[in-house]
Amino acid sequence: MHKPGLLVALGMAAALLSACGPAGSACPAIAQATAVTVTVTAGYSSQVRTLHLRACQDGTCKEFDAELRAGSSSVGPGCTEEGACSATASPDGTKVATLMLETLTESPMVVTASGTASDGTAMAVRTLEFRPQALYPFGEQCGKFLSASLTLDGGGLHQQPVPQKPLG
Repeated sequence: MHKPGLLVALGMAAALLSACGPAGSACPAIAQATAVTVTVTAGYSSQVRTLHLRACQDGTCKEFDAELRAGSSSVGPGCTEEGACSATASPDGTKVATLMLETLTESPMVVTASGTASDGTAMAVRTLEFRPQALYPFGEQCGKFLSASLTLDGGGLHQQPVPQKPLG
């Protein structure tokens, strides 16, 4: 029966699977969210009632009154030797806001945060100029993701460090 055709098909399938990861692991089909994420620290979150974000990059600006959601951290046993991982989300006292953008590039970006304090007064306006960071959560063979993740605390806006260790 068409053994050469079957061998070619099997060879191509093996090449495709091995091209995206180590030892048969394929790259995940996950789309990146083009967004700026601001995490209000646990120690500062009680002082923030509302948050207004403005992000400008490559001559385009977008702003909105952010919805503040309860933040969480992942807790759990971690990963087994076989590569199976598990964790649960546990509230950590932070608040998180996400500003969705049309595009996100590695060029400089300016983000401004303002809003209302818990006592109803205006919060200090905080501005940060930074470059979104490239990270490779599934290894360099699977392509890069851009991170525009910031932290807001009593001292202002700060860029969050990006872990460089691959997930897979």
